[in-house]
Amino acid sequence: MKNRNPVVHKLLESFVQFHKLNWKQSPMVSLKSSEIMVLFSIKKLMNPDTPGIKMSDISNALRVASPTITQLINSLETNGFVERTMDKEDRRAVRVKLTDKGEGAIEKASESFYEAFNGLAEFLGEENSNLLADLLSQTFTYFEKRKKEIF
Repeated sequence: MKNRNPVVHKLLESFVQFHKLNWKQSPMVSLKSSEIMVLFSIKKLMNPDTPGIKMSDISNALRVASPTITQLINSLETNGFVERTMDKEDRRAVRVKLTDKGEGAIEKASESFYEAFNGLAEFLGEENSNLLADLLSQTFTYFEKRKKEIF
């Protein structure tokens, strides 16, 4: 194995540190991050003219398998964050919509995320915050272009 570049090692260590953070649960709403993502997806996809979102639309939006979404929706429904109804036009389809509790959870999670990033911006300062945002965008672009050959 070749000598490792210390800059590359520093980058890898930084990504490992972020991976080790406990992002799995939001203490504000006592939900897993995956459940919060489902709630946000429903909110984003929801059309006021429809009785809810099809499970397949949520699955496609989050790029996860339907059984995964079904498990998450089961948990969210059990805890009162969403409700399911049968699609009147397609009896095979199930539609999901947020309850008032689900809407409240999204609001709390949004406030929590915003406060965290507001604190980060204050901690880093405006110049470093802009630099970090630019660097993260460039990093995303790099990995997006290379993901097929790397992963």
